[in-house]
Order: sequence, then C-alpha cells, then structure tokens
Amino acid sequence: MLQYREMTEADNAAVAALVRDNLKQFGLDIPGTVYFDEGLDHLSDFYGNDERRYFVIEDENGIVIGGIGYAGFELMKDTAELQKLYLADTAKGSGLGYELIGFIEDKMREAGYKQSYLETHDNLQAAIHIYEKCGYKEIERPKEVVHSAMNRFFVKTL
Repeated sequence: MLQYREMTEADNAAVAALVRDNLKQFGLDIPGTVYFDEGLDHLSDFYGNDERRYFVIEDENGIVIGGIGYAGFELMKDTAELQKLYLADTAKGSGLGYELIGFIEDKMREAGYKQSYLETHDNLQAAIHIYEKCGYKEIERPKEVVHSAMNRFFVKTL
C-alpha cells in the first residue's frame, strides 16, 4: 500500500537523488535545470507553507518512490506551478503519474489556486504525454522562466 505524506527534512536526500537520477537518465543533468539548483538538497526548507507544498509517496517498505509539489506562480494570477513530479524507475508505467497530478491539483484547489502551470523538456516525452492526457495545454514560453533549459510550457484551468 502506497502512502502519501508531506515532505520532511528527513526526505531531502531521497528526493534530491530521485530528481537527479531522473534528469540524468534523460540527458538533463545540465545547467539551466533543477539538477544544479542550490536548494535541491534542502527542498523541505522551501516547501511546507500555504503557498508551497511538496508530497512524497512511500512504498510498503517506507522507501520514497516519488514526489510532487506546487508553489505559487506570481507571473500568472491565481496560478500555482506544478513542480518536481518524479518517480523511481520501479514506479513508472503504473499510472502513478496520473494519480499524483490529480492529487496535487486537488491540493492546489484547496489552497485557492485556479490554474496550474508547468514547464518541462522535449526529452521528457512520457511526462508530456501524461500532462496532455490530464488536460494541460501548451503555451508560449513565459519570458521570466527560471530554468532556462526547459523548452515546453503548459497550463490547465483547475
């Protein structure tokens, strides 16, 4: 049985490893991605308030096999950015990505957001497929994008 829970400081290393492993697999262990973000090893310091939350999924052995979060996105009114949806290889292909997106969208709605924004990369075709099936529509690149290597941008009305 999988367990969803809010990220704690004890999860920092596991989540950072999950993010880096995934990015490396897809050739995105490059500057301009979260791979090199200074705060990646201390994500629990960033999340954990009304505007920013991150959740992990544990398997039946208490191992973190995935995570997803959101943070208020100031560039668009009433919008949160869907952030850091990553799964361990063992959890891929199970439908968990869809489940996580639905879960975090509910959390965004509860926090009062009306729209979800996300950025991704051409290399992440499986992720793009999931986003589109979940109702995300591609938009032009916002000029204020922080992760300069990202090249695909999506929004969805919640």
